Amino acid sequence: MWNVELLTIFPDIFQSFLKTSLVGKAVTRGLLTATVTDIRDFAAAPHYKVDDSPYGGGAGMVMLPEPLVKAVEAAKSRLPNAPVILLSPAGRRLTQAKAAELSQTDSIIFVCGRYEGVDQRVIDLVVDQEISIGDFVVMGGEVPAMLVIEACLRLRPDVIHNSESTHQESFSPALGDGSGDGTLVEAPQYTRPEEFRGLRVPDTLLSGNHASIAKWRFSEAKLKTATLKASKEKPRE
Repeated sequence: MWNVELLTIFPDIFQSFLKTSLVGKAVTRGLLTATVTDIRDFAAAPHYKVDDSPYGGGAGMVMLPEPLVKAVEAAKSRLPNAPVILLSPAGRRLTQAKAAELSQTDSIIFVCGRYEGVDQRVIDLVVDQEISIGDFVVMGGEVPAMLVIEACLRLRPDVIHNSESTHQESFSPALGDGSGDGTLVEAPQYTRPEEFRGLRVPDTLLSGNHASIAKWRFSEAKLKTATLKASKEKPRE
């Protein structure tokens, strides 16, 4: 059982996510328990305000410390050993290795920030880690939290029936000939028919020679990774 707490000011965002595909099946099968908490429940009546203008001036609003810290403390009372993760562009980049590490935990508390961010004192007092899904900014932490959950949940026992699929994939240490270091993306994949609009499946994949297929996939993974890396490093025009 993997226990997840999601702290947000938009709880409805998670309704469909937690009922759909393998995430929904994990919930149904008792492999995932997700509690979604509205941070506004911890704000003062009658306005239930969760944000205010930043000290020192500047655009946008900042999430208030009191309701957010109280929400985290309530979640910690339910999951005392859970790490508290704030989704933030200033955080550590999510990688497959990080997802594997987090998937080994019994529980996680996700803090989904909004606006220009959260008061730094929230981070200082109750946040254990900050995680980023990339060098860009989105409107809030809800979608990043979903991405982290999917990346971790699929690595949990019994969530994916064919566990081999999580070993032979992009960024897997076992990719290719078994000597991969977790830095390669997966080789191109093909399925039926053998020919589609003039494009054929590579003969090696049709050969039935497992050693040759593994060698081809490893070679193609290295080529694809090098091409991807070169495109990322290309100077902006």
